[in-house]
Amino acid sequence: MEVILLERVEKLGQMGEVVKVKDGYARNFLLPRKKALRATEANKKVFETQRAQLEAQNLAKKGEADKVAAKMVGLSVALLRQAGDSGQLYGSVSARDIAEAVTAAGFTLNRNQVALIDPIKAVGVYTVKVALHPEVAVEVKVNVARSEAEAEKQVATESLLDEGVTVETEEAEAEEGEAEQA
Repeated sequence: MEVILLERVEKLGQMGEVVKVKDGYARNFLLPRKKALRATEANKKVFETQRAQLEAQNLAKKGEADKVAAKMVGLSVALLRQAGDSGQLYGSVSARDIAEAVTAAGFTLNRNQVALIDPIKAVGVYTVKVALHPEVAVEVKVNVARSEAEAEKQVATESLLDEGVTVETEEAEAEEGEAEQA
């Protein structure tokens, strides 16, 4: 089926392009979400008359998304979950959980905007892509921990790793302290 894109769709095309897609993708995703129109002669004429208006709306939405993205740069959210001794979570962290945490941090976010390929199933710090607009995406750090203290420790370890500093274990530090005392 051929469709006219009403907005940029990742890995498909830009606004105004006529692209050929599978029927199910058009019927179940593009058309219901108003991301495309069927590429009939009548719809092509309608699109050309509304093109300037659609581009202006897209530009306004992109401007708003850019402002929000500038505020979200460097955002880190902590999620406390129960986990076993090995760090394996008893449940998993999904896109909905991340969206709720970002919303609690003061940004309006829908779970469909969180690009999480696989659910998070272990304790740690993860980088997740959040699409605020088809052309604007920002990365958010998600810190999954068992407690607040563990979350703070993971953030400290992550920042040291980002700087290229080697992280020594508590045992190695204790051994160094004993060697200095002797």
